[in-house]
Amino acid sequence: MNEKILVIGANGQIGTELVLALRKKYGAEQVVASDINNAGYAIRHSGPYEFANVLDQDNLHHIFQKHQPTQVYLLAAILSAVGEQKPKMAWELNMTGLLNVLDLAVEFNVGRVFWPSSIAVFGPNSPKESTPQYCVMDPNTVYGFSKLAGERWCEYYFNKHGVDVRSIRYPGLISWKAAPGGGTTDYAVHIFHEALKTKSYSSFLSAQTALPMMYMDDAIRATLTLMDAPAEQVKIRSSYNLAGISFTPEQLGEEIKKHIPNFELSYVDGDPRQTIADSWPKTIDDSRAQQDWGWQPEYDLPRMVEAMLINLANS
Repeated sequence: MNEKILVIGANGQIGTELVLALRKKYGAEQVVASDINNAGYAIRHSGPYEFANVLDQDNLHHIFQKHQPTQVYLLAAILSAVGEQKPKMAWELNMTGLLNVLDLAVEFNVGRVFWPSSIAVFGPNSPKESTPQYCVMDPNTVYGFSKLAGERWCEYYFNKHGVDVRSIRYPGLISWKAAPGGGTTDYAVHIFHEALKTKSYSSFLSAQTALPMMYMDDAIRATLTLMDAPAEQVKIRSSYNLAGISFTPEQLGEEIKKHIPNFELSYVDGDPRQTIADSWPKTIDDSRAQQDWGWQPEYDLPRMVEAMLINLANS
């Protein structure tokens, strides 16, 4: 069967790279990118593009009717730090957008739907080390509890309506191709730009704040692997834990110094993102993803740092 794929929220940090990976895999004309904003050059000129507002049901219905997608990737969201500044807007976009797409998936009999969750679903009382797939989840950010509610809706639509929804709890994502979108883990992208530009960086997270992270190439590969897995292998219909690398700002700075010896890292106290980071896991247990659909990361910290610095220097 010819796949027709719709990516909603194609201009974000994940979408920018996922659209190009999907077009390479399925053919440019088979992958419709969409967003509420104008697309970047690479996406706009490599395949079809639609204006899409996830809160506008008529607009979305028209796009589904026009393209009859067999797979939908819903990436439109307001992230953690921005969500705390605009809590009701974040809830509306993250929640109503998901429900609109799930309803259309039922109406148009969409084959598979991907929706990203996040480590933000965990909270102050979740285990911090090797956070398991199932545990106490008491998120204290609007982003976090919109993602937790979204996981429940995804499982509900699978059980009640048979929608083949698949999801990953992404850790912090690190990419050289697109700017981060207002998340708590953004320091781990900004630090590379500043290391090359000014050889110094002031981190808004403290030196010892360990967080789960992942290089974008691994995140895209994980997403495609999960979406390619036979339905019977996808045992979890809320969202899978996914792990890559866990490190602190201090550890990241030391690794960058191996390439840029005079790089200097300093720290700023009092940033609200520190409180968010303190409520999140330090390491993630993703054994279910490994067992069910064969997940294995390829990038460790040294390889990721080298790839980021080389690609940014050449971009």
